[in-house]
Amino acid sequence: MAHEQAPAHRDRPWRGIMVATALPFRADGSVDHDAYARHVARLIAEGCDGVVPNGSLGEYQTLTDAERARVVRTAVEAAGDGARVMPGVSAYGGAEARRWAEQAAEAGAGSVLLLPPNAYRADEAAVRDHFAAVAAVGLPVVAYNNPLDTKVDLTPALLARLHADGSVVAVKEFSGDVRRAYEIAELAPGLDLLIGADDVLLELALAGAVGWIAGYPNALPRTCAALYRAAVAGDLDTALPLYRSLHPLLRWDSKTEFVQAIKLSMDLAGHHGGITRPPRLPLAPEQEAAVRAATEKALAEGHA
Repeated sequence: MAHEQAPAHRDRPWRGIMVATALPFRADGSVDHDAYARHVARLIAEGCDGVVPNGSLGEYQTLTDAERARVVRTAVEAAGDGARVMPGVSAYGGAEARRWAEQAAEAGAGSVLLLPPNAYRADEAAVRDHFAAVAAVGLPVVAYNNPLDTKVDLTPALLARLHADGSVVAVKEFSGDVRRAYEIAELAPGLDLLIGADDVLLELALAGAVGWIAGYPNALPRTCAALYRAAVAGDLDTALPLYRSLHPLLRWDSKTEFVQAIKLSMDLAGHHGGITRPPRLPLAPEQEAAVRAATEKALAEGHA
């Protein structure tokens, strides 16, 4: 099967298309681990390089400890190779995040994704201590910069210091400021830049990104994989028309309702998206109509 093949980037498994996986729930709100395993296997079979369980798209904040741990184990087993799995290990403090990194290592994951401390506006010393504590587990750590939600900005200068500390190997850049790509490359040339928001994919790919922690491949894996590979190859004749066609969907990845939007698109594409857990509520009627129209247009154009 496709998922038995070696990852495209064996030595740096965080590179390529790592899908931040949506998590299916049953009608009673419990996690459908069997459906999740099928989803992971399908993504890899259809051209994605790996998966990121327990990210925001996976609604990790709503999971119990037992559910969160089992999701990682399920992803590793379904992927067929732990190198393909980058669990989110974010937590309020470094001690808890480190425990999740240890659990990821025990499950056989190849790397982890980590937000800065987000219980308060942490200063630089606290951020560096937080990342060092998790890096000490021994798995490669990908930093996640999302200053919009965490209120802690991993600036290019701070990322360079974290990289020099030996605490991070890459950054998922979600600030939306594509200009940062060039400053990161100047200050930390050995730090891998990963696309963190679907709607700046082309801009960051052309700026030197070597990976994409992706949302919309949950619904349209083959087309999104084709878009990413054309973008990083600089094939604008292929990438630009695809990007324009998909952008009405991709921009939902940067909206508050991104989980609901992507799950609706999954349902429309014939995959199990389903419900979200509270506090996320269903999309408002006008939002649902917009997502539905953009998804149906993409499917009518042959995107899948």
